[in-house]
Amino acid sequence: MRYFIKIVISALLIFAISEASKRFTAFGALIASLPLTSIIAIIWLYNDTHDISKIANLSWNIFWFVIPSLLFFILLPIFLTKFNLNFFLSMVLSSSATIVFYFIFARLLSKFNIQI
Repeated sequence: MRYFIKIVISALLIFAISEASKRFTAFGALIASLPLTSIIAIIWLYNDTHDISKIANLSWNIFWFVIPSLLFFILLPIFLTKFNLNFFLSMVLSSSATIVFYFIFARLLSKFNIQI
C-alpha cells in the first residue's frame, strides 16, 4: 500500500505540472522548476529510513547534479527552434548530451575532492 501511495502522489505531481503548463506555460515552468521531486524523494527516504545521514547525502548529491542538468534546458530549445529538429530527436539529443555532461562533471568534481 505504501508504494501505491508514493506512486499516486508522484503521478499527481507530474499531472498537475503538465495540466498547468497547457494553460499557463510560465506557471507550469515555475512549478516544474521547484524541487518538488527532490522534496518528495527526501520525505520518502526519511519516512522509510529515518536516517539523517542518508538525507544529507541525498541533498548534497542533488545539489551537485542540478548543475549539469541545466544543460538539458539550454539545449532543448536550441535543437527545437534553431535547428528545427523534431521533438523526439531534440529530447534524445538533449538527454544524451546531459548524460555525457553528468559524467564529465562528476570527474571534474572528483579532481576537487568532491565525491558524488
